[in-house]
Amino acid sequence: MVELRHVTKILKGKKVLDDICCTFTEGQAYGLMGINGSGKTMLMRAICGLITPTSGEIVINGKALGKELSFPESLGALIENPAFIDFYTGFENLQLIAKIKKIVSASQINDTLQKVGLEPGDKRKYKKYSLGMKQRLGIAAAIMELPDIVIFDEPLNALDEEGVKCFRNIIAELKEHGSIIILACHDRDELLFLSDHIYKIDQGRISTQENGGII
Repeated sequence: MVELRHVTKILKGKKVLDDICCTFTEGQAYGLMGINGSGKTMLMRAICGLITPTSGEIVINGKALGKELSFPESLGALIENPAFIDFYTGFENLQLIAKIKKIVSASQINDTLQKVGLEPGDKRKYKKYSLGMKQRLGIAAAIMELPDIVIFDEPLNALDEEGVKCFRNIIAELKEHGSIIILACHDRDELLFLSDHIYKIDQGRISTQENGGII
């Protein structure tokens, strides 16, 4: 469980997150809805431990982020533009990431590439990838270890129709695994379809909560 308790973040004198209180539970997908600059990405960055709240706290499975935890223990995230090595293949890039925790095998990397619609044996270097392929690899990196918390910021960017279908299947699998999924995307209909719950964010505040569609 992820709990945000009166989380406020002030940057350059402006409240980018304003007294946020919300809870995210296992096996559920949560959509963040709001215009650019509303606070969606800042909220995601806070949950990832990339920024520290000015006040309030974020509690993950009973442990306070920034106090008992530096970062969530089991997290996958696609936020903004993922960084990969240009002269590595997709497989080699994921293999490099997998060496950090050493919990993912080569066959699991191959399976993950297939899930996002990439060919595991593709020898092309990352710099030769199309925008859609780069986005798929970013999604693969986020889900590879089947983390407890998965965060996607605009995951459908540059994806074609087949890529969107792959992503829908990924969300369903993550939910079945029991992951907490938090996502934001500009396609309102797709966000509603993918999410069990919707948090509307406006000027750094959660204005309303409603149910989404269920895969």
